[in-house]
Amino acid sequence: MSNEFKSWEEMSVLEQYACTYWDMYKDAYGVRPRGIDTTAWTEAEFEAEFESLSKTIEQENIVRVEAEETAMIAFEMRVQNLMTSGAKSYEMALRWVHEAEGSNGDEEYLCFLVGLPYGYFRRVPVDPRAFAEQSADADAIHYGVA
Repeated sequence: MSNEFKSWEEMSVLEQYACTYWDMYKDAYGVRPRGIDTTAWTEAEFEAEFESLSKTIEQENIVRVEAEETAMIAFEMRVQNLMTSGAKSYEMALRWVHEAEGSNGDEEYLCFLVGLPYGYFRRVPVDPRAFAEQSADADAIHYGVA
């Protein structure tokens, strides 16, 4: 038996399905499957599992997006509060958040810590005044006073 890995093209359909299952399970549940022996599975069993995992992935994606949207609003409100409490700029408020969260200026780690989507800080910077106006408008609509 060789210690070399097969390329995708060299794998059988069942081996490819096993790899796909491994990745889809991780996407669905956040961990790799342990203790699940797929060596005796048929193509039909894999395909049924793929369908189930696809639904779980879709549901989890909806939950993740909603959580990230909530985290973005909370984060921008936090920055806005810091700016009204003494931070001279958005950048200063962001430095204060980094210090409070212990992220040492690592923006991607800060995203992880506060539930923001990765790459959040690579987007167009948010003008806090525009955010406050947008937030007030959204609140008015939500509470039916618009």
